[in-house]
Amino acid sequence: MSSLQRSISEKYMPEELLIARVTQIHTSLSKLESLRPSKLVNTLFTQLVNLCKLPSSIDINNLQEEVQQMRQSLINLCGHAEGLLELEFATILVNIPQPLQHLNLFPYYENYVKLAILEYNILVENGVIEPKKVAFVGSGPMPLTSIIMATHHMKFTQFNNIDIDESANDVARCIVASDVELGKRMKFETRDIMEVKEELGEYDCIFLAALVGMNKEEKVKILGQMRRYMKGGGFLVVRSANGARGFLYPVVDENDLLGFEVLSIFHPTNDVINSIVLARKPIF
Repeated sequence: MSSLQRSISEKYMPEELLIARVTQIHTSLSKLESLRPSKLVNTLFTQLVNLCKLPSSIDINNLQEEVQQMRQSLINLCGHAEGLLELEFATILVNIPQPLQHLNLFPYYENYVKLAILEYNILVENGVIEPKKVAFVGSGPMPLTSIIMATHHMKFTQFNNIDIDESANDVARCIVASDVELGKRMKFETRDIMEVKEELGEYDCIFLAALVGMNKEEKVKILGQMRRYMKGGGFLVVRSANGARGFLYPVVDENDLLGFEVLSIFHPTNDVINSIVLARKPIF
């Protein structure tokens, strides 16, 4: 058994081996002509996710410059592939009767269910029981979090899904329109979040998807936009990543949330990849 195999079997990945393996997968992904779902693409991303879920002492902030560049490229590849995967399955769903009854066709559906439960419980623990109006920024073609929240946790809440991609919103609208009651409570808006200003003050709670702001600079600008225009007392749920999972998604640190009161930071250790940061804009 090789040292790499032993590391995986022991459920712990030394930093050097982790970086070497992630770099190898990045190289393979970079050479592909397309990141559309296929046996090879799915295999490579499954390997990558499984690697990044292993316990590791790696500190993403202390990586060498060339590794940071590889990581940023990998996050971009992951974001592109995730969008293509969602679009493919969303397109399948809109072409079958009662698409909302078949959301579990999406390979990572159960992860979204678990993530929604975690986020809802954190909100409840901090006094957010039944917000009147919620925004989800970066909802994509399969707005799973909004749908799960609206149908299982926030059954009287109005949801506004904001995404920069009109084609993604078109497919998402079709999925939600199959349920009249849900369609009344959920709308879709095609906007660049940096162009949404005073309207942000309408929401009791805003969810910020992990891939809205693909790098630190973009993320900090978006968080600044939230801080400026959200209403006092409004809650912000930010998806982040911790440890090796930072090879998959951008990391949001507490000091990126200047001007907010950070109420909770939760780092899952199961199949849920995203960390959850809950912040509140001070009333004064």
